[in-house]
Amino acid sequence: MPTANTASTEQVSNDPTGLARIFRALRYRNYRLFFIGQGISLIGTWMQQVAMSWLVYSLTNSPFMLGLVAFSGLICNFILAPFAGVLVDRLNRHRILIITQSLAMCQALVLAAVVLTGHAAVWNLVVLSATLGTINAFDMPTRQSFVVEMVDDRADLGNAIALNSSLFNSARLIGPTVAGVLVATIGEGLCFLVNGLSFIAVIACLLAMTITPRAAPVGQADFLAGLKEGFRYSFGFRPIRYIVLLLTYTSLVAMPYVVLLPVFARDVLKGDASTLGFLTAGIGTGALVGAIFMASRKNILGIGKVIIIAAFLFGAGLVLLSFTRVLWFTLLAMALTGFGMVSMMAACNTFLQTVADDDKRGRLMSFYVMAFMGLAPFGSLIYGALASTVGAPPTLLIGGMLCLAGAGVFAWKFTSVRGLVHAAYVKKGIVSDHERGQQ
Repeated sequence: MPTANTASTEQVSNDPTGLARIFRALRYRNYRLFFIGQGISLIGTWMQQVAMSWLVYSLTNSPFMLGLVAFSGLICNFILAPFAGVLVDRLNRHRILIITQSLAMCQALVLAAVVLTGHAAVWNLVVLSATLGTINAFDMPTRQSFVVEMVDDRADLGNAIALNSSLFNSARLIGPTVAGVLVATIGEGLCFLVNGLSFIAVIACLLAMTITPRAAPVGQADFLAGLKEGFRYSFGFRPIRYIVLLLTYTSLVAMPYVVLLPVFARDVLKGDASTLGFLTAGIGTGALVGAIFMASRKNILGIGKVIIIAAFLFGAGLVLLSFTRVLWFTLLAMALTGFGMVSMMAACNTFLQTVADDDKRGRLMSFYVMAFMGLAPFGSLIYGALASTVGAPPTLLIGGMLCLAGAGVFAWKFTSVRGLVHAAYVKKGIVSDHERGQQ
């Protein structure tokens, strides 16, 4: 653990309340730096995502091509994330992040140059999307695993994860709105340029950190053996397996709904790029509320119930969205969808990070990334193809109903392993052996 954090930790109550509880992870200097840098960079990231989807749809008028570009960016997580997890457990996570963030900055600047010089075409957008996906395959499990090195007290780990989600979704509110205005008035290229420049903030904050390197794992097996060990660890324990499978399932049938947002903005709501920005911000509003709710939780107890309820809300939001035809009702449905999606993901992340062994954390989080992003590219293709055939609203109705069914199965399975969850909590010192019924 980074000893520098301990020295800079401010004295706070052992049981903070109100805002002090919500923001308690910010008492660690390294985490504060990370929070500030990511806060700036993520606004640019959301600007790029909205501008990219609008650019693709403007060039092609094809929901399928929206799905194809999304597929090219996400498929790399499915293929590379497990291998990246082995490296994350063996190498310096701080240095990996500096490298991946620098490469992501280069990708954004190249994308800006391509668009601003008038050379944008579907093929080079696919290539650049795949390039960013490759970078993210290493960046995301590293970022997830690095949180524990910035937060000394494991009791604050769930709060730090939830604050990350709140930061991500605060940027989702700001970035798309700015992007919608810029795309409508100036064009997509400027959004890509701003995103490239925003990486300077997060790289500078990473360089300003004081991190004590982790000790190298003792007796490392060869690479493939490490990969197999990570797989056995991630899927051998039934509560972890059920959570990973829930994320995998929802990434296929529900999370690709964002691919169809340009279709909803232009064809269903008869709007423009600014409408797309409002829709994405609507998701961000609900997601931010969900993230703050997770950050306000005192500890991990009851996290299983949170996952179940959030998964049902996610599916219900998609079903409502399929029936919307006016902007205000669409925004309400988007907010409910965002709340359910982010609450579910943050709760799953918190559980996995809390019960994970430190020497296998990178590999477990690589499967987490693979689960919620790995199958999304296939879902994006399915959503795009289905929307091209039956339309966007029926596609979302099907996805929402499938999500609700998956939530029901997960509720049944996860409830049956409460004893195993309790045993894991006892092992980690989260609860005493006589405390039950709070999983």
